[in-house]
Amino acid sequence: MTHIHLSDRYRNGVSVMHRLDPRVKVIITVLFIVSNTLLPDGAWMAYALSLGLVTFVCMLARLGAFFALKRSFVALPFVLVAITVLFATPGQTIAGWQFGDRVLLVTDAGVTRFFSILARSWLSVQMAIVLTAVTNIPDLLHALRHLRTPPLLVGVIGFMLRYLDVLADEAMRLMRARDARSAGGGGSLIWRAQVAGHMVGQLFVRSYERSERVYQAMLARGFDGRFLTVNPHQMHERDWWALAGTVTALALVQAAGYMLRM
Repeated sequence: MTHIHLSDRYRNGVSVMHRLDPRVKVIITVLFIVSNTLLPDGAWMAYALSLGLVTFVCMLARLGAFFALKRSFVALPFVLVAITVLFATPGQTIAGWQFGDRVLLVTDAGVTRFFSILARSWLSVQMAIVLTAVTNIPDLLHALRHLRTPPLLVGVIGFMLRYLDVLADEAMRLMRARDARSAGGGGSLIWRAQVAGHMVGQLFVRSYERSERVYQAMLARGFDGRFLTVNPHQMHERDWWALAGTVTALALVQAAGYMLRM
């Protein structure tokens, strides 16, 4: 059986961050991401301060200063979709290439905007990594529900995390069946595409049928759409202090982002 184990992203511990109410941890993460989004392009000092905040949170959680940093690089290739801003942002030309009748010009403003988008995305992913490392899945879903996240969305996330391993096993069985019927070899590119299409269709049908069986079984056992947790969620003084400290720190980051650029 193949396991993806998304729940293993959680690192059990007794640190300050682990003891915070999960709702507070979600709010802190959202505030941090919103703060990064509001920062102007080229606010490098503010981005550095945000990175310092992530590192500080990692140390408070006893995860190590570079815990989130080492795991965040996997998300950087997805930011390449913003590469068009290099050519689409008006500014002073710093490089150019000609392809026939077309000319691609890279501007200084485009470079600044691209690397600013890269920094914002990179920092936001790091804080999300810290959130999943200090909050287990049941508590995270419970916090989302209490924060008025649409119940349907919470349910979809919960079932996805719970049954992703099952879907991976189904896919592995289909791949083993394909290898057994083709003696481990492959045919033409068209043949492989056809087989892959059939496998995707079979995986969808099997997943749909299994979801119906699971849903009916859960209804028979009294499932009402809520994911329960044994941990009591109560706001303590440390939670309010954490929120106040976060708001203060992010306000300073915003001030640095706007004032140091003037």
